[in-house]
Amino acid sequence: MKAPKVMEHIKPAHIECTKEEIAPIVIMPGDPLRAKYIAEKFLEDAKLVTRARNMFGYTGYYKGTRVTAMGHGMGMPSMSIYAFELFYFFGVEKIIRIGTCGGLLPEMDVPDLILATKSYTEANFAYSYNGDPTHIAYPSKELTNRIRETAVSKKLKFHEGCVMCTEQFGFYSDNEHVLKRVPEDIEVIGEEMETFALFHIADSFDKQAAAILTVVDSKYKENFMSIEDREKSLDTMILLALDSLN
Repeated sequence: MKAPKVMEHIKPAHIECTKEEIAPIVIMPGDPLRAKYIAEKFLEDAKLVTRARNMFGYTGYYKGTRVTAMGHGMGMPSMSIYAFELFYFFGVEKIIRIGTCGGLLPEMDVPDLILATKSYTEANFAYSYNGDPTHIAYPSKELTNRIRETAVSKKLKFHEGCVMCTEQFGFYSDNEHVLKRVPEDIEVIGEEMETFALFHIADSFDKQAAAILTVVDSKYKENFMSIEDREKSLDTMILLALDSLN
């Protein structure tokens, strides 16, 4: 199924800039302050191009490649708004989500990396979006393969597999009952709140999307990444995404 139709006179309601100010490739953290951090630390000639609702977006260059770093907020509804507008109104071709997640394997440590090869949700996001009853969404094979190759070349430790996309923050609910409902043929290795929406919307536009996640907490470990570290200490994941662009 394809993307829903939008009335011709409708303009983007959540991104305020011209189409030319957004690059064809977008790196998306959840936190808009992380987008600011990426722009200031890693991009050349970075300019703030949108700040509507304080969801900052910066466009600059990384090793000669024009790229936009922009936040997407928390949860599938927020991700869906920004991913849809970027693909539909701004002609974006690739989005890499760089987010945080909870680890669901005993061997995972903070801050291990996860490369999402699919996303499972028990929510009805896809059905609401375009009538698709699916509960599994997949990233772009081409883009995911490129990230994998880059990670291997950098000799990074990373896990690959299915991430579960929930509608609530796991630590603030009894998430075990959700995990028990995951179909037996699906092994989820991480838990977060946005990737399914990104993958499904990208597929509806025939665009590329991928997700790299950093494990910031685990039900098997007592250590928990701080708010400050979540904002500014995820350089390994950020550089993996940026170095996968060429």
